[in-house]
Amino acid sequence: MANKPRIRFRGFTEDWEQRKLGDVAIITGGGTPSTNVPEYWNGDIDWYSPVEIGKNRYVSKSTRKITKLGLEKSSAKLLPIGTVLFTSRAGIGNTAILQAEGCTNQGFQSITPDSKELDTYFLYTMTPRLKRYGEVTGAGSTFVEVSGKQMEKMSLVLPSLEEQKQIGRFFRTIDDSITLHQCKLKKLNLAKKSLLQKLFPRNGSQIPGVRFKGFTDAWEQRKLGDIATFSKGNGYSKSDLAPSGDPIILYGRLYTNYETTIRNVDTFVELKDKSVISQGDEVIVPASGETVEDISRASVVKDQGVIIGGDLNVIKVNHLLDPTFLALTISNGEQQKELSKRAQGKSVVHLHNSDLQEVNLTFPLLNEQKEISTLFEKMDSIITLHQQEPFLCGNSVNGGVELC
Repeated sequence: MANKPRIRFRGFTEDWEQRKLGDVAIITGGGTPSTNVPEYWNGDIDWYSPVEIGKNRYVSKSTRKITKLGLEKSSAKLLPIGTVLFTSRAGIGNTAILQAEGCTNQGFQSITPDSKELDTYFLYTMTPRLKRYGEVTGAGSTFVEVSGKQMEKMSLVLPSLEEQKQIGRFFRTIDDSITLHQCKLKKLNLAKKSLLQKLFPRNGSQIPGVRFKGFTDAWEQRKLGDIATFSKGNGYSKSDLAPSGDPIILYGRLYTNYETTIRNVDTFVELKDKSVISQGDEVIVPASGETVEDISRASVVKDQGVIIGGDLNVIKVNHLLDPTFLALTISNGEQQKELSKRAQGKSVVHLHNSDLQEVNLTFPLLNEQKEISTLFEKMDSIITLHQQEPFLCGNSVNGGVELC
């Protein structure tokens, strides 16, 4: 193992030193007070279980609490602020940093760094390595568990404490930025959900709860089959995908990477005879799925020249409809409920073009449709930008950043 990383902060040149985790930290297990003694429970001491760990960097309030007597009468130990909680069984390797004193049940081997030897956040960024070590060295017939003695033997390569702190501060800044973007993303998705409920009619109404200024005309109701034409995609499966070739949309994209408007296609195949190729502005709806929720959604293929794979219903609207508005309508509100009712099947649910043709569509004049479509396209663009921020797949721990 290299004793120096490839990239370092300015001013640090010394070799990193190999140490045992037990030499630079105290490893502490946990315990559970008897649940038959009410005096042990509902106190003011935080008592964590593994299911509470892994979603947040910091924890300061547990779901259940124990009393001082419960702590004394069990093998649980009070852990100081800055301890890295480490789950040691049934999901080894989830971590969180204690922001307030607390204790854990027996599903932990928590790590309290020696403040003169090991920085807490530097240790936290090593979670992927701690997790791998625990999974490899853990043992057990009923479930795999890593012991405190095993954790103490784990080899680490450590820089000076000052360099650890510099690295820890760097990753903490990244994680703070990620948390901020994730908070904004959550608020944007909630705002979008709220607007979808307000800008489309609900509960049999012909008028939505909120409208853009200047629009007062009643919405019209027609069968979708009266104002659109229908076809199906053709051929192709995941096994046909290639590193390059002609762009293609397979039905799985509407589940794994759903977008109202599809503009960027990054999957490719070698073109076959009788392929269905988009002319632009087709609305596609899954023809099958595991649940009715899976198939009650639609996307617009904006560009020409994209192959539309099999198991996709294809809708081409006439001059009365905006395709993005139709996709939004199918994926939300009354039309989504109607499609869910029309879907057929048990283990696999099917939705045919004949089902789509019978959908009762409520829609305004084209100008109002376009206003609604433009609003949600702009919101989706902002949401996508936040999703594409560096490291937004998680944080410096579960997003894949790791120290050498």
